[in-house]
Amino acid sequence: MAVIRLNTEIRAPIERCFDLSLSVDIHMASTAKTNERAIAGVTSGLMRLGDRVTWRAKHLGVVQDLTSTISYLERPRMFVSEMVKGAFKRLYHEHIFEARGDLTTMIDHFEYEAPLGPLGRWAEKLFLTSYMRGFIIERNETIKRVAESDEWMAFVCSSHVKPSLLQADQR
Repeated sequence: MAVIRLNTEIRAPIERCFDLSLSVDIHMASTAKTNERAIAGVTSGLMRLGDRVTWRAKHLGVVQDLTSTISYLERPRMFVSEMVKGAFKRLYHEHIFEARGDLTTMIDHFEYEAPLGPLGRWAEKLFLTSYMRGFIIERNETIKRVAESDEWMAFVCSSHVKPSLLQADQR
């Protein structure tokens, strides 16, 4: 099993960063290189506890579908997305958020296990971990860019977020 841990510093309120991380639309915007699209389940807006989404993308030259669910959610501190169907043997992603003043630290704790036993472990070490790390970094850079600009409103305000939560973000 491989583990990737990343910290991303964002100059934006914790609630905004949390909501953007749950946005199906921002995920698709951040994955233009793989043309990742939500094809089933929640296909736009913000995901909630228990929601599922099926993604279709071309990774490493192969078109793949991956279905994940939000298995834990504690707004605005943490949520967990887990693969329920896909190419990996296991995929578990903790999204953790910590606030210090106007700075939010977004922490990714990403665990995955490739299929095929020893061959999969070899692939993890040889190229998969580097590939997955780059994929998460690109997603985080998009979230950071959007959260630190006025662009965030296009992703969050059109989603199913309570107006009172949006007002708290507009301090």
